[in-house]
Order: sequence, then C-alpha cells, then structure tokens
Amino acid sequence: MAELGLADHLANGPLDTAELARRCGAHAPSLRRVLRELAGMDLVRPAGTDAHDLTAKGTALRSDVPDSVRSSIRMLGEESFWYAIGMLPATVREGSSAFVKRYGHLYDHLAKNPATSSMFDEYMTRRALTFTVALAKRCSFPSTATLVDVAGGKGHILATVLHANPQMRGILFDLEHVAAHAERTLAAEGLSDRTEVVSGDFFASVPPGGDVYLLASVLHNWDDEDAVKIMRNVRRAMNPGGRVLILEVVLPDDETPHLGKDIDLRMLAIFNGGTERSREEYAVLLGQADLTLSDVVELSADASLIEAVPR
Repeated sequence: MAELGLADHLANGPLDTAELARRCGAHAPSLRRVLRELAGMDLVRPAGTDAHDLTAKGTALRSDVPDSVRSSIRMLGEESFWYAIGMLPATVREGSSAFVKRYGHLYDHLAKNPATSSMFDEYMTRRALTFTVALAKRCSFPSTATLVDVAGGKGHILATVLHANPQMRGILFDLEHVAAHAERTLAAEGLSDRTEVVSGDFFASVPPGGDVYLLASVLHNWDDEDAVKIMRNVRRAMNPGGRVLILEVVLPDDETPHLGKDIDLRMLAIFNGGTERSREEYAVLLGQADLTLSDVVELSADASLIEAVPR
C-alpha cells in the first residue's frame, strides 16, 4: 500500500479497482486481492461494487499528512533494508552485519544508489519533523551563537532552529556529496546569508569556533571507539563555554519496554557497531571525550535531547 501510493490515490474519494490499478501502475486482479486484505486491516473500506475508500487509519499512509508513516514503511520494505532484517539471525550468530557484508557501510551504499538515498532522505526528514520542532521550542540558545550541525544532512534541522532564533548563525558540516543538497535547502529557506556549508570527515576534524554543536542521529551509527573519536573532535573545536546537543534515542537503564529497543535491533542488522544507548552509557561515552552529561530531555516517543558541557 505504501509503495504503490494507494492512500494518495484514494485521498480524494473512492475509486474502483480498475481505475486505482491504472493510476498506480498495478495489475488489477492482483491489486484486488491486496485491497481485500487491506480492508481486513481497516486501512481501506468497501465503497460500492469493486470500489474502495480510505479509512481514518489508512490516512496515515498518505504522503501529505503531518504524521505520515509512508516513508518509514517504504524504507522498511526497501530491498537492502528488508535483506538486513531477514538476515538478522546470521548477524547474531556471526556478530557482524550481513547487510554490511553484502552492501558495505550504509552511507557508502546510499551514495552509490540514488533512488535508495532519496527514499532514505525522505524517511529521515519525516522522522525528524516532530523532534526538530520540539528542539527549537524547548532548547534555549544564546541569541548570537553559532550552531554547528555535525553531519547535518540536507539542513532541515538547522533551518528550523535558525528560523526560531533569528540572530543566530549556522554551519552545516557533512560529506561532500551531501553538502550541495544542504546548500540548496538553506538557500530555499532564505538562510544563505546566515549559514555556511562545509564538507569534510568528522573522524578527522569538525569546523572550529562553534558555541553549540548539534549531532542528530549520528553517534548511534558508530561503536563506542568511533563515537568517542567524533566527540573528541567536537570537544577540541568548540568555543570555551560551549555545549553539545545530541539528538538520539535514549534507552531506559532497565528492562522497561521502549521503542528504542526495536530500533536497536535494526541498528544491529544494518551497522557493524551501531547501537542505541542508555543515559548511563552516554554519560560514560561523553566522559571519555572530556565532556559531562548535564541533562536529558525527552522530545518525542523515540527521540531525546542529551546536553553535554566541557569538564
């Protein structure tokens, strides 16, 4: 349903199976069988002879609704991600990711496959919407601060923070093939005069002179040794009195059920060493980089803001 865009096609009212199949490029008899199952799941409902309409639950699979889950469902079903989860038993047996063995590191794989990369970018942008707005509202920034968004992607988080803090300036730092996308995003947001886009490798260094360094969904991609390398480079680069903001899933320190534990298994499947961490694990990690964890604020069901300051 997500991949074919059925919810988008049904957004304006019911369609018969033949017309829906024509619009989404599907084989009508096969689609009819899918619709029968979707009706049983309360995602569509019958609307006349051989026609279906969208239900309230099915609306979540539209691309244009605020809480759309279409991009996340599509990402889970993407060929390489599907392979990663299917091969999870092998990954657990061997202690190394079957995904990495077949496709290489995720970001190298995305760089070589534009269609998958585009799908992944849409998913990450959608996922970030909720906690990005919460970050801008709940976190106070010095009015004239420079925010360095480390591995900032296309720049949507940086743009949101800068719009909420009109005196601030921003630096977006990412790999060279990502930087051009970020420049276009920030220009479209009218922020070119308040931002700089810098390309490089955060294992070597990050741009110096920032008052606030933001790492959003970065550290969970790496094992402890590599995560500490990144944080040490941030610690060296920051201005005196600066701080670090880390947007990640923070697991409970006990066996309490948590969405992050499901996400952690996906990290296990896709990365060698990538992991979600608890508050205590982040505190230890930051300590090794000469930083002190000062606060953790939950922003949404699957994201928290970790604040750290120099020791």
